[in-house]
Parts: sequence; C-alpha cells; structure tokens
Amino acid sequence: MNLLLYISTVLIWGTTWIAIKWQLGVVPPPVSIAWRFGLAALVLFALLRIMRRPIWPPRHAWRFLFAQGLALFCLNFLCFYYAEQVVPSGLVAVVFSTAPLLNSLNGRLFMGRPLQPTAIAGAMLGLVGIVCLFVQQMAGHIGDHAEWLGLGIAFLGTLCFSTGNLLSSRMQSMGLHPFVTNSWAMLIGASILTLGSAVAGLSFAIEPNLRYVGALAYLAVFGSVIGFTAYLMLVGRIGPERAAYCTVLFPLVALAVSTVFEGYQWSALAVVGLVLVVAGNLVAFNLTRRIFMRRVRAS
Repeated sequence: MNLLLYISTVLIWGTTWIAIKWQLGVVPPPVSIAWRFGLAALVLFALLRIMRRPIWPPRHAWRFLFAQGLALFCLNFLCFYYAEQVVPSGLVAVVFSTAPLLNSLNGRLFMGRPLQPTAIAGAMLGLVGIVCLFVQQMAGHIGDHAEWLGLGIAFLGTLCFSTGNLLSSRMQSMGLHPFVTNSWAMLIGASILTLGSAVAGLSFAIEPNLRYVGALAYLAVFGSVIGFTAYLMLVGRIGPERAAYCTVLFPLVALAVSTVFEGYQWSALAVVGLVLVVAGNLVAFNLTRRIFMRRVRAS
C-alpha cells in the first residue's frame, strides 16, 4: 500500500507542473489557486457523502485545520506561483527538494520526533542529484537579485509545505483521516484566497479555453484530491520525513515529460544526478539494508 501511495504521488505531482504552467498568464495566481482548491474541496465532500463517512471534525481540530489550510493550500502555492514567474522551474525544484530536510528538522523542533539519519542522508543525496540535473538551468543567475528574491519566496513556500505536512501528521495521530482534513483545509485555503482576491479587486473569470479548463480540472481532481490525499496518507503511514522524499523524485517525472514535449537535453552530469536521486531513495527508505539482510537470510 505504501509503495502504491508513493508511486501515485510521484507520478501525479510530477505531471502537474505543465498544468500549472498552462494556468499562468491571464488569470491571477490567487484566483487560479482558489478555483483549484474550491473545486477539489467540493469533490472531497461529495466523496465523503457517498462513502457515508463523518464530515464534521471535532472542535479541537479546527485550529489545526485553519493552520493547514493557510499554510498548505494557500501560502504554499502562492509562493510557488509567484516564484516561477521570475525563477526557472529547475531552480524552484531545487529549493522544493529541501522539504525532507525541513520536515526532519521541524519535526524535531516542534513535535519532538527523533531525527532519522537515513532520511536526512537520502535527502542530501537527492538534493545533490537535483542540483546536478538542473545545473545548466541554474547557470548565469547568481548575480540576479530578482532571482534571489524568487528563491527566497520559493523557500518560504517550502516551509509552508513542511508546516502543512506536520499539521496533517498531527491530525492523523488524533484519528482524523486525510479525506476529512483535506476537505476542510482546502475549503479554508480557497476561502482565504477568494476573500483576498475580492479585497484586491481581482477578476474571478477564467480563461474560456480547453487548455486552461483542462489544466484546472486536472489540478483539482488529480493534483489535489488524489495527489494530496495519497501523499498525506503516506505522511501518516511512514512519517513526514520519508514521505517528503516524493518532492525530490517528482522533478524527474517532470523532466521526462519535458524531454518528450519541450526537448530537454540530457547531459552526462544530468545522468549522474539521476543516479544520485535513485541512490538517495534507497538510503532514505533503508532499502539497501533490507536487501542486504534478505540476501544474508537467503544464504
């Protein structure tokens, strides 16, 4: 089950990048994000009704739900939408791939979780691998102040993502299923974005074309309902530190898509990066030790 959740998250989130790219342009980012999570929340509430599951969370969970909605389904995406307007997507991916390290550190600081050396070592390998994959895209941006500001915004978005992970882990430890918490947190995030967009005088009109509407539907149903539910279930099952390693892997799926549709050119350094990311996965999940132990037992 864990493997299915992990693969689903990587494949779905690895392909949402192109849908997000199709949304940039005419419609302001806060409006696009509000539409996305508003629709996703409606789908989740409908599923809860169909499955006849309780919809209302307990009173003591509301503060966590509000915090998760603000961090994970509002500020997180606002940061990344705006960062990608000034920073190449490869650089944003490098920043986002620090999520496993942030989850480990924040889990230790705020929840007293023990640091997992394998998760940290795997995340470091993966981060080096991602840098190798995007080093060509990173070249020439060191002296650009706008780029550094964009990187700072992307890092803030990653912090918000990490905060949302820990909040979900906390609520799952209270016995709340991600279906319920995601429904309310997405509705809260969409409501905050809607109110902010209305105050700012932004138009809520969407682009009436197949590309934008198709991207919105994909992001709402697959990227949000399925992707976030699978990921946050994984957070509850294996912990936020190891679950966040998805953030290191899904740029590889994005690269594969880019190779087909945008002509991404693989270099020798990029291949080295791919090997490091795979090695990081093995270390993060302690698979090398498991394989060794199986061979010892078999012999």
